[in-house]
Amino acid sequence: MPVELSERNRKILKTVVKSYLATAEPVGSRTLSKKHDIGLSPATIRNVMADLEEMGYLTHPHTSAGRLPTDQGYRYYVDSLMDSIVLTPELESEIKKGCLSKGTEMDELMKSTSIILSKISHQAGIVVLPNLTQIFLKHIYFVKLSSKQLLAVFVSKTGLVQNKVIKADEDLSQEKLDKISKYLNEEFGGLTLKVIRERILKEISLEKAKYDKLFRHALKLAKKAFKKQKSSATDIYIGGTSNIVNQPEFKDNIENMRLIVEALEDKDKLIKILDRCIDEGVINVIIGSENHLQELQHCSLITKGYHNNEGTIGLLGIVGPKRMEYPKVVAIVDYTANLLSTILIGK
Repeated sequence: MPVELSERNRKILKTVVKSYLATAEPVGSRTLSKKHDIGLSPATIRNVMADLEEMGYLTHPHTSAGRLPTDQGYRYYVDSLMDSIVLTPELESEIKKGCLSKGTEMDELMKSTSIILSKISHQAGIVVLPNLTQIFLKHIYFVKLSSKQLLAVFVSKTGLVQNKVIKADEDLSQEKLDKISKYLNEEFGGLTLKVIRERILKEISLEKAKYDKLFRHALKLAKKAFKKQKSSATDIYIGGTSNIVNQPEFKDNIENMRLIVEALEDKDKLIKILDRCIDEGVINVIIGSENHLQELQHCSLITKGYHNNEGTIGLLGIVGPKRMEYPKVVAIVDYTANLLSTILIGK
């Protein structure tokens, strides 16, 4: 269990962390004394830093007299010492414009969000697509692609669009598909996909489904269109991976760089980690060795869920080296998650 720090120790630790975040260079007592208004002699600072190292908050490379934060040091900084910041109106405007740059199609919105997260933070931006079961349906349309292949087009109450290719049991004309679409919109418009799926399964079990051919086709297509799917690699967008490998920490460590790139490319593994981060309205900061994915233990991951009226439906975040500008990155993630929630709710 971490040791509670004195006010002097807290001040030195905070200054060391902030200095290292800014320079990527180990921090020495003389540097702290000269460049920061701490009010302590270099000898006293040196003693405090030695105490902090002994307690596990700082470490030092063998080739340097300076010190840098450990994972425990970063954790204490984030939980107890970090100052919160408010993004400028200009930065908020840039994020909003970036998220909506490709329009209202769901995939494009999420992809644009991952790109603007990476651009603003200079790290990698991650967005897990929303769980469709919590989206409120406004319209559904079926478009004939080939004899038995159809495109189901969902339009949410807020105007976002999601497409899904499904296979029909038999060849249906576009005229018949239009009638099916009309029936489903009248029957299920305004409900969440979760409720729709439950009602469809109930309707299929009723006897009347056997007598009306169009009704039976509608239920079968709706069952396929609204089928619950497990999260997969196609449900996540990552923007700006190159930002990470350009960080000073990784330029001279090819092996760590390789592991990180491989981890970000293995989206099935990554999505399992991210699924554990979803927590209603909470920003999660995972630092270094706290990460269950060993390849990312040289990185930190900051995430927050986004939601609609029914609750949290997806997740976004930023991943980068442990030496990242935590106050700004936390503010970016918080603002962007809230923005995406507002878009999905349609306020």
